[in-house]
Amino acid sequence: QLPTGLYKKVLVILHDSVLPYMNEPTLMMDFLTVAYGIGGTISLLALNGLFILIHQHNLEYPDFYKKLYNLLDPSIYHVKYRARFFHLTDLFLSSSHLPAYLVAAFIKRLARLALTAPPEALLMIIPFICNLFRRHPACRVLVHRPGGPADMSEDLYIMEEEEPSESRALESSLWEIQSLQNHYYPDVAKAAGVLNQSLSEMEDDISGLLELSAYELFDKEVKKKAVDVPLEFEQVRGLFGKKNSIFAEHFSLD
Repeated sequence: QLPTGLYKKVLVILHDSVLPYMNEPTLMMDFLTVAYGIGGTISLLALNGLFILIHQHNLEYPDFYKKLYNLLDPSIYHVKYRARFFHLTDLFLSSSHLPAYLVAAFIKRLARLALTAPPEALLMIIPFICNLFRRHPACRVLVHRPGGPADMSEDLYIMEEEEPSESRALESSLWEIQSLQNHYYPDVAKAAGVLNQSLSEMEDDISGLLELSAYELFDKEVKKKAVDVPLEFEQVRGLFGKKNSIFAEHFSLD
């Protein structure tokens, strides 16, 4: 049992300052799998080390995707290590050999959580979902299924189910993205509207969006050039802008 703070300090540097210099990196399998099972931020940080062991040292982890799926909760769009987590999740979901039900479960869960996510996270997660549709065409039924649920209570998807294969995601539809097409932030609504059209074959590059912050969005909006919008067709005259009123006869703005 290690203190939480020590776990974080070790896991942050493990993948690039420890594993490459070990003669047998596989000795860290037990430590990383235990850390991955703890949950929360520690699990997110353990992903880096697990990624190296899985891809370079043939680590087999039967429940890996189930645990990765269960790491997706409302806090995932707000955590400090969000960029690192989604970069690795994108890599883990890049294989074309993954079953459609598994990818559909990830798409549906990400979309459901997106309903309460901040705009800077939405501008990253919508292209992320679009890329998953490009890699796994069998999941496009979520977008094109006619007569989707009229409201959340009719959705067949089981959000609380921990096993992706039992979540019934592939039987659902992606009404959450349609809801985001009416988002208050115009760029989010525009990004969500892409799914109404045929997706291009080329994947979106999300690397520049992973670390997008609320400050950057605010700064972008502040720097936009204001457009003067005419509000009246008559030039303002008199105290209250009505040239024929009694106030205009007896008072002036000078």
